[in-house]
Amino acid sequence: MNRWITIVLAALLVIVQADLWLGKGSVPRVWRLQREFDAQLATNQAARDRNARAQAEVSDLKEGLEMVEDKARSELGMLRPDEILVQVTKRP
Repeated sequence: MNRWITIVLAALLVIVQADLWLGKGSVPRVWRLQREFDAQLATNQAARDRNARAQAEVSDLKEGLEMVEDKARSELGMLRPDEILVQVTKRP
């Protein structure tokens, strides 16, 4: 009788352990999901940072002409009517 109880308990232990390591909510799956979750958090933070920079730029564009002038000069190469463009290059 004692031997059968030991065998049944050992079988139950094996079943529980198998489910823990191989089942739907297994430990390796939880680890993988945690890694995916951490990666998604990092992606979300990068998107939040990018959105904050874009929002600050939009705010600057709405509030001041300085930002518009800087953008026109750097991205479009625009000058004021009374300015002369001088480019300096280094000799090798």
